[in-house]
Amino acid sequence: MTPSADAITGFCRDCLAEQKAETRRCRACGSPRLLYHRELYDLTLAHIDCDAFYATIEKRDNPELADKPVIIGGGKRGVVSTACYIARINGVRSAMPMFKALELCPNAVVIRPDMEKYAGVGRQVRRMMMELTPLVQPLSIDEAFLELAGTERLHRDPPARILARFARRVESELGISISVGLSYCKFLAKVASDLQKPRGFSVIGEAEAKDFLAPRPVTTIWGVGKAFNATLEADGIRTIGQLQQMEEGDLMRRYGSMGQRLYRLARGMDEREVHLNDAAKSVSAETTFFDDISRHDELVPVLRRLSEKVSARLKKHEIAGHTVVLKMKTADFKSRTRNKRLEDPTQLADRIFRTGLSLMEKETDGTKFRLLGIGVTDLCDPTLADPPDLVDQQAGRRAAAEAAMDKLRNKFGKAAVETGYTFGDKRR
Repeated sequence: MTPSADAITGFCRDCLAEQKAETRRCRACGSPRLLYHRELYDLTLAHIDCDAFYATIEKRDNPELADKPVIIGGGKRGVVSTACYIARINGVRSAMPMFKALELCPNAVVIRPDMEKYAGVGRQVRRMMMELTPLVQPLSIDEAFLELAGTERLHRDPPARILARFARRVESELGISISVGLSYCKFLAKVASDLQKPRGFSVIGEAEAKDFLAPRPVTTIWGVGKAFNATLEADGIRTIGQLQQMEEGDLMRRYGSMGQRLYRLARGMDEREVHLNDAAKSVSAETTFFDDISRHDELVPVLRRLSEKVSARLKKHEIAGHTVVLKMKTADFKSRTRNKRLEDPTQLADRIFRTGLSLMEKETDGTKFRLLGIGVTDLCDPTLADPPDLVDQQAGRRAAAEAAMDKLRNKFGKAAVETGYTFGDKRR
């Protein structure tokens, strides 16, 4: 049965003994790793993140590295893939040029990545997650969202205790550590998992969400990177509390669709659910022509329609993609595949279409084609997708127009509104 929140305020993360009053150490085992929260036994959505994943695996496999700063990276790109926490104390960060990392931490041990080994451990962690709940949504090799609502009867424990037991099991069986964030929504579960790394377990409840977020920098919100943060700072906006004082309409007028995201996440409003998107490797749409087509102006409306189909599927399943892939098959059945990786992931038909169009323009040299397809790969969570484009000032207007079109199509059907690219074109 679920413990009563009134009678039991927490438990020990090491021995799982219940703590009936707040103390600094566990009454059963003396551990200081105690977990208390008023909503502890009501929350079910978690984000699990492996701590310094690659570096931790290397330290596990070579105990001599335990107390040394370790950097995983090098190779052709010459950048840091990840670094252990000892190296991070010295300022080393992921994606940092290796020469700079070694300037900051000259005594670091540098190890080339062994992706096959890391992927194997990642699969082990994933299988263990699936034993907790079927609702596991991986974000990468070493992190995932889990929805544990309804699992209490199976495991005879509330989600918080299930997760604490899971963290102990990962450490004992795999020799690595994880950090857990538990909340009522994805956004705050992800924020929570970063609060006490490594070996952290943090809880953010619904009642405290707005106050918790208020003093934090706007960069806490997914999608607010360096460029957009500079825009907000130029407008005098530095904290989430400032966003909480602003109206949704004003934010949308200033920042388009990103303004709505700022408004909602600043208030802890995030209704996204945990989805099983890990089975999908790509989202695409293609069509085979009744008659071969060579003319560029005939291929464009087809490409646009296919881009809209792909976009609709991405939005429906709440995923985004980093790489746009164009597929064309010639009249003599020879395939041509071209791709381009975007700086930021996308869900937008406009970006998919424009990227595909730039790829297609290089292929329309009079060749006859029997098939055309467009898709996206490198799928990911959509939170970081389609940030404001500071170079293309019209991109925000096109994104807003697309959002309006989506609403009309959802209400009145797919044929309710069309773009100039497809208007009058009868090919489906």
